[in-house]
Amino acid sequence: MERSRLLVAAFLTIALGTAAPAERISVKHIQLPMHGFMVARSETGKIIARVEFTQVVQGDEVTMRLTYHFVDGSIDDETTTYRQQGTFRLVCNHHIQKGPFFAKPVDFTVEAATGIATSRTADKNGKIHVESEHIDLPDDLANGFVGTLLLNVPHNTTPFRVGVLAPVGGGRLIRILISPEGEQPFHTTGQTLKATVFRIHTELGGILGVIATLLGLQPKDVMVWVLEGEMPAVVRVVGQLGGYGPVLSSELEGTSFGK
Repeated sequence: MERSRLLVAAFLTIALGTAAPAERISVKHIQLPMHGFMVARSETGKIIARVEFTQVVQGDEVTMRLTYHFVDGSIDDETTTYRQQGTFRLVCNHHIQKGPFFAKPVDFTVEAATGIATSRTADKNGKIHVESEHIDLPDDLANGFVGTLLLNVPHNTTPFRVGVLAPVGGGRLIRILISPEGEQPFHTTGQTLKATVFRIHTELGGILGVIATLLGLQPKDVMVWVLEGEMPAVVRVVGQLGGYGPVLSSELEGTSFGK
């Protein structure tokens, strides 16, 4: 698994040089404090994790935390602080993955203002090793709050790109392409509503994309369902956690979707 992730990093690093410029998204919906829950299921429909989401607002800074509590004791815990002032801008992101669900633990932090990415790993004796690296980061880095960006684009938006720093090695910059895929009905509290579906695709392109696909290293596309309106919300996410591993379907509690 580590070899595969390093190969992915190599592909992404080379592909980055030919990718189109990413974009910053304007603030249309000011984010407010909230606390919600989702349920995560495997591809067979079995519940494998409970998901908790919290959001705290101080001035123009928002700190959000998304935590997957797996039934096997594994944890995926991501805390992100960003500014919502005209456009969205990352302040910092800290992502932890640990437990039997994950092939390799992750403890990765990025500080957008300084460009410092820090990885923490434990050796076989449990000793923690900390490695930091400076990376030239784009202004539109979106680690941890891509879902928030989707709350602020129209359902008929043209495809757009944002940057993400992947927790591979000392951190590898990648670009993701986000495209609207139409609408889909869903049910909640006795109502039938429509959500806009977005596709998130990691861009490798050209021969690199072909090779990555042949080797099984191309991250699967992530699909996100967004309820529009005065209080938009992400109601469903289907994809891998961190770009590798099994595909999960995470749905807001109290919602149901057709096949």
